[in-house]
Amino acid sequence: MNTVRHILESKRNDILWVIEPKQSVFEALRRMADKDIGALLVMDNDQLLGIITERDYARKVVLMGHSSREMLVEEIMQRDPVTIHPDQTLEEAMELMSLRKVHYLPVMETDHEVLGVISIGDVVKRIIYRQRETIKNLAS
Repeated sequence: MNTVRHILESKRNDILWVIEPKQSVFEALRRMADKDIGALLVMDNDQLLGIITERDYARKVVLMGHSSREMLVEEIMQRDPVTIHPDQTLEEAMELMSLRKVHYLPVMETDHEVLGVISIGDVVKRIIYRQRETIKNLAS
């Protein structure tokens, strides 16, 4: 059984990119571009406050005619994001993302321990990999 934990292990060090709520949306975008990612966890010290995505920027800044240099992350972030436990299955992650219409899930070991974040792309890649392995094993 493949779990969310397997995805985090395969991502190694690229699992926890964060920004503080008082930083500018522009800085969040710069960090996402530098890391080639589509979302950042919004944290204050070790507490998860929310998540900010490229979609939030497009819908809450660009379409509303605001400036990313003037707006703060806390003004557009998704508060209380949907989270997942690392021992949940890939199927549970896919179902949760589909039902809640989110592309990113913070992974929480406990209510206060953030391990990382997974994307819909991470889940799909892992499922495809698992299917290829199954086919290879059946063909042997």
